[in-house]
Amino acid sequence: MKIIKFTCIVFGLLALANALHAQETKVPNVPQLTLKEALEIALQNNYDIKLSKNSSAIAKNNVTIGNAGILPNVAGTFTQSNSIQTTTQTRSDNTVNRINNANNTGTNYGVNLNWTIFDGFNMFANYDQFKQQDKLAQMRLRDTIQRTTANVIISYFDLVNQQKQIKALQGVIEVSRKQIRFATDRFEAGRVARLDVYNAQVALNTDTATLLTQQQLFKASKVDLNRILARNPQTEFNVADTIIVDEKLLLGNIINEAQAQNPTLLSASIEQRLSEINLRQVKSTRYPQVAVSSGYIWNNSRNPAGFARVQNSRGFNYGLSASINIFDGFNQWRRERNAKLQIENSQINIDRARTNLEAQIGQLYSSYLSGLQLIKVGQANVELARKSLEISLEKYRLGSISPLEIREAQRNYLNATAVFYDAEYQTKAAETTLKQITGNISIQ
Repeated sequence: MKIIKFTCIVFGLLALANALHAQETKVPNVPQLTLKEALEIALQNNYDIKLSKNSSAIAKNNVTIGNAGILPNVAGTFTQSNSIQTTTQTRSDNTVNRINNANNTGTNYGVNLNWTIFDGFNMFANYDQFKQQDKLAQMRLRDTIQRTTANVIISYFDLVNQQKQIKALQGVIEVSRKQIRFATDRFEAGRVARLDVYNAQVALNTDTATLLTQQQLFKASKVDLNRILARNPQTEFNVADTIIVDEKLLLGNIINEAQAQNPTLLSASIEQRLSEINLRQVKSTRYPQVAVSSGYIWNNSRNPAGFARVQNSRGFNYGLSASINIFDGFNQWRRERNAKLQIENSQINIDRARTNLEAQIGQLYSSYLSGLQLIKVGQANVELARKSLEISLEKYRLGSISPLEIREAQRNYLNATAVFYDAEYQTKAAETTLKQITGNISIQ
């Protein structure tokens, strides 16, 4: 009776393991999301890219000679005033003239032009500044696109890596199921103690818990990729089964391309040019400021109490104004000195960015090369571990090895697959980051 009850418990655990094993990483009736499709969705939906596009459009709109102050300002004016007054006038002959509730009106309208014709070349510095800010916004947009593309690629292949890990765990669970069946059969035949069955059950439970954890991590990673794609986090999709690593990256080419195309380094160079333009703007206040003005005015007024009760006038007016800074409490010197220090800082930023870039490339390329070696070694090791596990399972069935030995073979297989799949993923991540640094990421 106890053996029957014990057998029922064992087969109940096997049924649970079977149910978990049946939960494949591929979602049925859901199309596969290719990497190219994921990148296209990200380029269309990603919020960071949309914000960068708008910022770039704003910077482009600002590049006008009018915004720089090169063009004149022309404005139309209209003014009308009214009053009702009671006026008492005493003339020179002592006669008194009293006007009650006199309606006084005045109308003035015209067109005025104001034009700064010389401001120490500040207007031209402003225009150059807007052009450089436009280039900087375009560079930041490009950097945002490259970073988002890299994030999508790395997140996508992280899912592929986890999917492989899940399949490996499912394979180990299948071995654990066979192990528990073999142990149960041998126990019922009286060939082994109940301890062997318990050990097999513990092994199956441990593998099942590991699988559940990995599946939960896989689902969380899917949600994260959906977040990057800016779509419903619960959107279901399947991913590819393989990770293909580009094995042709050369350190010399990477460094040269990064020096010429890296967005961070190029942005630092633009920031330096903006600092130089800022110095030109500060120095412009040393020069005279010259402006001209002109306009045509119409003026109509009615004053019942005046000597001229109705007056109409119109005409052209023009003028010239000029000013120059003679002394401002040494603030001009202070602003110029600060502007020069900003130029020095911008050069320091360029040197720092270049040093950080070279260090990052060195670390990533070292990881990339070691990853390629690990892939070659790991692939062969996975095959050896798989064969060793199959042989160990057969020996366990025949009763020639202990449960600990079969468990060790399972661990060796899991470790071998973990190292191999992780090497593939880490190498792909290093490759992707190197291409992002050089601005060479492709959606193909």
